[in-house]
Amino acid sequence: MSGLKTKELSKIGYTDDRARSLVINIMARHFKHHDKAAIIQLLTDIKERPAEFLQDEVLGKIAAIFADVPEERHFQSFDLLETTGQLKVYGGKEIEQAARQQMELAMSLPVTVQGALMPDAHMGYGLPVGGVLATENAVVPYAVGVDIGCRMALTLFDEGESFLKRYSYQLKTAMKEYTHFGMEGGLEFRQEHAVLDRPEFRDTALLKSLHGKAVRQLGSSGSGNHFVEFGLLTLEEDNSLSLPPKQYLALLSHSGSRGLGAAIAQHYTKIAMDTCKLPRSAQQLAWLDMNSEAGQEYWLSMNLAGDYARACHQQIHQHLAKATGLKSLATIENHHNFAWEETLTDTRKVIIHRKGATPAHAGELGIIPGSMTAPAYLVRGKGVEQALYSAAHGAGRAMSRSKAREKMTVSALNKMLANAGVTLMGGSVEENPQAYKDIDQVMNAQHELVSVEGRFMPVIVRMNKE
Repeated sequence: MSGLKTKELSKIGYTDDRARSLVINIMARHFKHHDKAAIIQLLTDIKERPAEFLQDEVLGKIAAIFADVPEERHFQSFDLLETTGQLKVYGGKEIEQAARQQMELAMSLPVTVQGALMPDAHMGYGLPVGGVLATENAVVPYAVGVDIGCRMALTLFDEGESFLKRYSYQLKTAMKEYTHFGMEGGLEFRQEHAVLDRPEFRDTALLKSLHGKAVRQLGSSGSGNHFVEFGLLTLEEDNSLSLPPKQYLALLSHSGSRGLGAAIAQHYTKIAMDTCKLPRSAQQLAWLDMNSEAGQEYWLSMNLAGDYARACHQQIHQHLAKATGLKSLATIENHHNFAWEETLTDTRKVIIHRKGATPAHAGELGIIPGSMTAPAYLVRGKGVEQALYSAAHGAGRAMSRSKAREKMTVSALNKMLANAGVTLMGGSVEENPQAYKDIDQVMNAQHELVSVEGRFMPVIVRMNKE
């Protein structure tokens, strides 16, 4: 089926944004192999004779828009399970008790099928960072996270260490001119990208209202642990990229979907909490039914935010490569803070949420960073189902941001950077290397989940000036 357009729906009387969004989602999910003309006829029949379709499990939601039935926002109350599902913990000795408790609470949700805790895990909101949760026909906004589609991107260039030494000034200048960090603002020049023309931006009132901000913030990065850095990647033999095993100049970036993703998360978390009533301790884990209008709207919005995050990284890498005359050999990228519809080996379809966890299906490439003075690893997944096909998304915090401020001075951080041969542009003591776990310990704790194909060492690091 070719995609329905909002204009086509308006012509047959579907003029409300929410109604059109619901229709587009239901048709894409349940009628994707049907002829468009037949679908238009079906939708016309539903509008003209809604009572005939109200009892239909799928079409009843559309019929309710036109039926003479007062619209209510129903809520349901749920109890937590006393016996929880299967949870696998990796690197348990290094994981704080609070993170374990958060994960155990998530395992007691009646929609939970399976869970895993990665070795970089630490306490977060809702699901712990490093938590992986499989649910049945339900999506948990706070198990995805506020920064939807936060991701890593690594580009290898046809240059090595000599280029980095000779042109370090030019690389730093390009980073100043073509990256932007912080909660607000963006690059000083207008950019073009296909993601800005996506029809989803017209499918809901919320997405329509966020389009202007998405345009302004394209190609920029957030605050906190988001970064853009040039460094050197040493590739192993027989790597998946089929490149010679040697040292390459590389660009590594970490950031997400900016204000777009944050607004989507906030909006749908509130709807989830209003409609899915849980005991107070678990309220942040409220979910949206995937068959509900809100669930389908969130899914559409989350996927758009993920694609927007990818577009931001593409812009960063393209701008910097062009400004420095570098030729790209390969780019590897992966989401975390996202949810995917996947099938387990017993054929059950589940929604897998990876809150700060890297997808690691068999043969899948990903990047696991350390800190501003520690290596990042290029890895290939081994597809372990007990881990829900996942791995850590980084070293993981060893201390909170406030504790990191107390424990580290600017001069001590500068000395640490000098000893490591790293230049920091922006940044803060909150992100100092001691605020993070030992990345090599984290990697050792998940050797059964991924194999290492390359080791990246940062040299020039750009972060938000807190």
